[in-house]
Amino acid sequence: MVPTSPPAPGAATTPHRPAPAGPMNRSAVLWVTLAVFAQEAVWNFYDAQVPEQLRHYFSSAGVIGLIMGLDHSWGIFTQPAVGFYSDKLARRRTGRWPIVLLGAALATVPFALIPWATSLPALMVCVVGFAAIANAFKGVTETLISDYVTPGNRSKAQGFIKAGVSLTIVVSSLISLLVVDHSLHLAFAIPPALMLIMLGLSWAFLGRHHRDAVLPQEHADQSQEFTSPRAVLKDALRSPSSPTLLLMIGIFCFAGMWSALRSLMTPYGTQVLGLTRGDAGGLALPGAVAFLICVLPIAYLSNRLGQLRAMRHGVALFIAGLLAGFAMPNVPGTIVSMVLSSLGYASFAVNALVALWNLAPAQKVLGTYTALYTIASASGMALGPAILGTSIDLTSWRYMLLNAAVFAAVTFAVFTRMARSIPHSTTA
Repeated sequence: MVPTSPPAPGAATTPHRPAPAGPMNRSAVLWVTLAVFAQEAVWNFYDAQVPEQLRHYFSSAGVIGLIMGLDHSWGIFTQPAVGFYSDKLARRRTGRWPIVLLGAALATVPFALIPWATSLPALMVCVVGFAAIANAFKGVTETLISDYVTPGNRSKAQGFIKAGVSLTIVVSSLISLLVVDHSLHLAFAIPPALMLIMLGLSWAFLGRHHRDAVLPQEHADQSQEFTSPRAVLKDALRSPSSPTLLLMIGIFCFAGMWSALRSLMTPYGTQVLGLTRGDAGGLALPGAVAFLICVLPIAYLSNRLGQLRAMRHGVALFIAGLLAGFAMPNVPGTIVSMVLSSLGYASFAVNALVALWNLAPAQKVLGTYTALYTIASASGMALGPAILGTSIDLTSWRYMLLNAAVFAAVTFAVFTRMARSIPHSTTA
């Protein structure tokens, strides 16, 4: 994965096969999975319950979707610089951990205050404050795995990490089902408390020994040096046909629709299915369980299919799930829809970031390439909920899943174009 010399100017970067995999550092995978679990537990609960909080002040699904999307857009502005700085820290004694730990501590405060906000301005201060801080360090946590796991093992490691992420949906759903209807204040206090505890454990067992655990080849990398985040971005997006740019477009499209569904599923449950707020917040639970069961087999299968082909099949399954849910507008039908859509998303989630890392010109810039992933996904998350919400305003909540399927078909077309543009042999 790590080239010995920089690519020729103007040459299009193409994905390549990872180096042969040696033994995977399973202990490191465990603790990084716990770290990602910690931050995603907060985000999943945020996406499930904040839209319903906003419905106290806004009746338009489009406005609610826009606000939820704009929250994610902070990563577009902060992630390149934070990711580049984390790449510098990765080769030092502390590693990337100071950014993660400080960011988590700061993000906890506005998140826990959300249910205490009794006016729209106070609510927006809490929501924007949390989103700005949490987005700044989110990509850094996801990059931790590249410091401890060899390139050939990263797809497998991502399978374990995404399995951990699926558990956060379970946790979020259980908090919604068991706590929200009884005490909203307690419900919003639980996820950040879990985040601080679990990140502290991850740092204690892994981060404190960063100097011994970091990959030796990272220190020996003699490839091209980049002096700023802008230089890395310019190298990655040098032409309209750049595979990196095509992959980012695909990430943008799929992340947008997935975020839209997560943001608007609770109101869909209350408006179409007649559920309480707590019960509607638990609609994602069956899909999370299916994701958990299948994500590791999907990760191993993806190595055989190729990353782009696996992502395209995942989008097709995602669309099939949405159409099934539209055809059956009841609780069982919606559960089937969430299960199929979650499995489709699993194929995307396991492969997208690793595929982007495989395009990086050097091990030293993986944090910045994670920022490219964040830029693409955050842009999609910023616009996806607003687009889907606006389509609901023009039709009705009953047509939400059908509208999402139409938008997801555009995503399928993008991944089909990518698969034809980039040879399969280079993406496995």
